[in-house]
Amino acid sequence: MVDAGTRILILGSLPGEASLAAAQYYANPRNQFWRLVSAVIGLDLVPLEYAARLEHLCAHGIGLWDSISSATRPGSLDTAIRNVEANPLAMLVSTLPALCCVAFNGAKSASIGGPQLAGMGNFTALRLPSSSPAHAALTFEAKLEQWMKLRKFLR
Repeated sequence: MVDAGTRILILGSLPGEASLAAAQYYANPRNQFWRLVSAVIGLDLVPLEYAARLEHLCAHGIGLWDSISSATRPGSLDTAIRNVEANPLAMLVSTLPALCCVAFNGAKSASIGGPQLAGMGNFTALRLPSSSPAHAALTFEAKLEQWMKLRKFLR
């Protein structure tokens, strides 16, 4: 989900079972993504329908995609991902003229996407703590402190 106005590209690793079943980014209600990005843009997206959430992200210059295009994984944990085929991130970012920031949502996304984008373009790359409920080492507040770094790149 990107367009020519995308300033911030948030890259997940690979959709989990709930997201695949719903055909929506971050569909697991325990995933903190929508709460985190709501705080970043200053608008509560959680109660909105999915299409409205995406509209608000686009209006704020935020795009979504994943570092991985396909893999095998029983369940939804990133640690179980095997046989990875990466998405062509370098090709994608070359089509985004307004891009200022690529944000990796978690370590797995950064480990797959980071090397592809190293030394590319005029954008800031950020590795953010995963919004996944499996990443319980940090509190929501600690994650939010890192995610708020995205604010300076908003439209």
